[in-house]
Amino acid sequence: MNDPIGDMLTRIRNGQMRGKSTVSTPASKLRGWVLDVLADEGYSGYEKGTDERGHATLEISLKYYDGAPVIRELKRVSKPGRRVYMGSKDIPQV
Repeated sequence: MNDPIGDMLTRIRNGQMRGKSTVSTPASKLRGWVLDVLADEGYSGYEKGTDERGHATLEISLKYYDGAPVIRELKRVSKPGRRVYMGSKDIPQV
């Protein structure tokens, strides 16, 4: 897998389009850090778990309000094929 963050964001988008309450993604520190930010902002939560083969996973709980997903849009700006660089002062605060 070339883009683990992009893969995780796609799993979240697809899960919300299907109306799922949870989605699963392979665990990594980087994914955990991204999910920590989403959890701190109140968009989702997650728990660590394992799949049937014993691999570490992250179970992401998706939130809905009146049947609509709380997260309206997820977009990966800097991708492996197209890097976007900016100064630290230009990065918006979350």
